[in-house]
Amino acid sequence: MTHARNFFRAHIVPGVGLMLFCALLISRRVESQEQKSPRSANGVHRVEPSNVDGKQAFESQCAGCHGLDGRGAERAPDIASNAKTQQRSDHELSGIIKRGLPGTGMPSFASLGSNTRNVVAYLRQLQGKNEAARVPGNAQKGRELFYGKARCSDCHAVAGSGGFIAPELSRFGGNRSPDEIRDAIIKPTNTSRLGGKVIIKMRDGKEYSGVVRNEDNFSLQLQSLEGDFQLFQKSELAGFTRQPDSLMPGDYATTLNRDELNDLISFLMFAARDARTEAATSKKPQNDEEE
Repeated sequence: MTHARNFFRAHIVPGVGLMLFCALLISRRVESQEQKSPRSANGVHRVEPSNVDGKQAFESQCAGCHGLDGRGAERAPDIASNAKTQQRSDHELSGIIKRGLPGTGMPSFASLGSNTRNVVAYLRQLQGKNEAARVPGNAQKGRELFYGKARCSDCHAVAGSGGFIAPELSRFGGNRSPDEIRDAIIKPTNTSRLGGKVIIKMRDGKEYSGVVRNEDNFSLQLQSLEGDFQLFQKSELAGFTRQPDSLMPGDYATTLNRDELNDLISFLMFAARDARTEAATSKKPQNDEEE
């Protein structure tokens, strides 16, 4: 009897203890995973749509017609900034993808199966409506920067207010992520032709500078920084030089701090949302009349 008791203490008890320890470790690991896994309101685990999968599916199945940015191409319309498409529910968009639109050239992509919702999630990202597109700062402070310290309005306009020499930005932040907008601000790129700065030299020695608005093989239309338009025949010029640098300042990464950049980004994103809302409102009476 004593021998059996000693055997139990020496072999069975340590084994049971090890099993209990392993069970406790597994239980804690499961609890940790459950805490990290998102739940719906009823406690059931839900899987977030994968923008990686959606991006891959969109680029392989949709971009050939709608463009990589969803803004349309020769074969299909804009589905990123188009107000009618933005107002459709996820369910409606999924239905269009699965069934297609007969008579419009939009085929069925039923083969996508459950990946359809990932495509819709990525389309929302292109539209600026997903979680990644949440504004990172204070839009009101960003507006003050746009028309103040940053001097963006010297060249750009938003909702008709601002400069004219550079592109209008009312819709710029509509389907771009905060990081994409930040890169556009701190890493400006120059356009080699239309929109690029040119210095023209006349045969009599006079020089003119401005932004190219129209150009062909024979003529060049220039808009000065003061707003005046001039048309030149290339055959009458002594020469002209395209400036390699962008008109946009390249030092915003140092003259604006992180919070200020976030505020400016937020202003551009809110401006785009306002532009979408205004466009949808102005089109609604027309649609009602047509119906």
